Amino acid sequence: MMQAEDARYLKRKVKGGNIDVHPTEKALVVNYELEATILGELGDPMLREWKECQKIIRVKSLNENSDLASLAKDIIDKCKLIHPTKLPEVEQLLYYLQNRKETGPVSVASEKTELHEKPELPSYDGTEIDEVANINDVDDYMELLYEDVPEKVRGSALLLQLARNPDNLEELFQNETVVGALARVLREDWKKSTELATNIVYIFFCFSSFTQFHGVIVHFKIGALCMNIVEHELKKYDMWNEELQKKKKAAGSDKDRKGKEEYEKSHQKYEGLVKKQEQLLRVAYYLLLNLAEDLKVEMKMRNKSIVAFLVKTLDRDNHELLILVVSFLKKLSIFIENKTEMAELNIIEKLTKLVPCDHEDLLNITLRLLMNLSFDAELRSKMFKFGLLPKLVGLLPNENHRMYVLGILYHISMDDKSKSMFTYTDCIPMVMKMLFESGENVEMELMALCVNLASNKRVAAMICEGQGLKMLMKRAFKYRHPLLMKMIRNLSQHDGPTKNLFVDYISDLAQAVLNEEDEDFGLECLGILGNLTIPDLDYELILKEYNLIPWIKSRLEPGACEDDWVLEVIILVGTVCNDDACAKMLAEANIIQSLIELLNAKQEDDEMVCQIVYVFYQMIFHESTREVIIKDTQAPAYLIDLMHDKNSEIRKVCDNTLDMIAEFDEEWAKKIQLEKFRWHNSQWLEMVETRQVTEMGDPYMYPEEGYDPYLQDADILDRPDLFYDDMYENAYIMDGHLT
Repeated sequence: MMQAEDARYLKRKVKGGNIDVHPTEKALVVNYELEATILGELGDPMLREWKECQKIIRVKSLNENSDLASLAKDIIDKCKLIHPTKLPEVEQLLYYLQNRKETGPVSVASEKTELHEKPELPSYDGTEIDEVANINDVDDYMELLYEDVPEKVRGSALLLQLARNPDNLEELFQNETVVGALARVLREDWKKSTELATNIVYIFFCFSSFTQFHGVIVHFKIGALCMNIVEHELKKYDMWNEELQKKKKAAGSDKDRKGKEEYEKSHQKYEGLVKKQEQLLRVAYYLLLNLAEDLKVEMKMRNKSIVAFLVKTLDRDNHELLILVVSFLKKLSIFIENKTEMAELNIIEKLTKLVPCDHEDLLNITLRLLMNLSFDAELRSKMFKFGLLPKLVGLLPNENHRMYVLGILYHISMDDKSKSMFTYTDCIPMVMKMLFESGENVEMELMALCVNLASNKRVAAMICEGQGLKMLMKRAFKYRHPLLMKMIRNLSQHDGPTKNLFVDYISDLAQAVLNEEDEDFGLECLGILGNLTIPDLDYELILKEYNLIPWIKSRLEPGACEDDWVLEVIILVGTVCNDDACAKMLAEANIIQSLIELLNAKQEDDEMVCQIVYVFYQMIFHESTREVIIKDTQAPAYLIDLMHDKNSEIRKVCDNTLDMIAEFDEEWAKKIQLEKFRWHNSQWLEMVETRQVTEMGDPYMYPEEGYDPYLQDADILDRPDLFYDDMYENAYIMDGHLT
């Protein structure tokens, strides 16, 4: 068995292989074989290993005017892996690259392309050094960290080369001296060299990709150090910008060419500095994102203003950096504190600039962040304010982003003010086209958006134009789709021409209601029938043709069906009671008594109470049912009890109904007037008593003697005759007011 100390020499041999073009980039791929042989003391081979490798040579400068011969020669001179005899082959491959069509992402793609779930790993030019690092020379590289800055940069670059291969991480991790030295150099020298800081942060980022190494990173406080680095770099960026703007202003006012040349030179330098800085920011943010797996660590970052740093970085133009920043913000946005801070920092305004953009991954992650933020009503209104609605609608044809766009549009459509604004975009025709092109299973987000939009009158008119309603009805009955029928039900609630279109479908709707098989679908159909408050509609004929009276009575019996069904049946009764003959038929079927029993049983359900009272209100209008309500039932007594209900809608319907009862029945008019009198004066007396308690100390306001004991001890509310006389007309008494 070979011992490590027996090895004396390492012999490396490189054997060149074939050359090919990169599938997507403007680059050549050089395949080669690396043979490593460990020699013993006498020079005999002790261990030999082969490894197949690839080197990518990027030729970004290649364009249609490039001199291919000189470019090929230049590549061969610089890359020792390619033999000079392969010059014609290299030239031929460059010619192919020159004429190959670009396959970059299109701005509004209609086909689905592959999107990356996580940000891409940072690509960093600083590591492109000629030297190839060896895991056996780690100690030599560590010694370079104790030299001057250039040597430290070289040593860190070589260690980074090793760290970028996951196979080496375990070995590097076990070498505590190296990890400690890297942490010390980063802490002491990060301000001296951006390249050095980037190399070392990148090494720790490689460790952070695996949870088992997080403990060491936290131990050396690399996360806190990265936060300091990010804060410092962002301040530096502001300072550079300020200086550059001053030089630009000076160059604009200076007539000499010297000022302009100086500005151009400064601008070039500024771009170089920003590029290096963004590499550092990218690896620092990525490291922090990996560490934020632990919520406690994420909380510490939040306390050190990570949200503010990230939002500030959104002003950059670097797509790779932006993808990372938006990913981080998306992760943070699930907590309300972070979302509130983002709102204060005007994040919506910054994100609006990124929608749309040419970079598909960046656009996708931005939409996902907007989706998280769109749960907040205030942020939704800001999206609307900054013109995001038409931009989002424009992205609907893109399959990559459709689901998130529909989600955001659905959230925006929840606000009543925003619904009508959809009519100023192409959203309605696009959404309807998507709906009709879908199969039996429609996307839930699309369906939810349609349901919301249909509740707006202007949108409903657009949807029902031409054959719109006919196609929706046909599709709904074909697939028996409850949500699609819910959308149609929302369309049916709008008065005017839209409602009249539904007359043609009453037969289909009534049959669907009576069909017991599909309850959800039938419930929506019943809701549509209840919405059809059309003056010229012959409700009597509908009730008789489909024998609906016994069906309604059976549904109103306690416990006969779910509350949702009961409510819709009551609404239908309220609708058909508009017709005198229908009201009479329902009264004769003792429906009023069933409603009173329901009213007693469902006192806590405001919606049901309101609809039952509305039925009574409708029936009071008809002579044939008025007597039944007033004389034969306890409906007026219930209405008096509900007169002062805490729900304003119930109070409103009750008052109107009681006013109608008082007009036709003198006995009930007195009872109603007395109750109103009691109610108004009880509030006044309560106010006086409260004031009396608070001002008890004032002897002039309430003298102890001199009051008639009758007024003090008796309940004056039982003596309305003291206040009312025959001299008052019935009109005043009915309203319960004195003039």
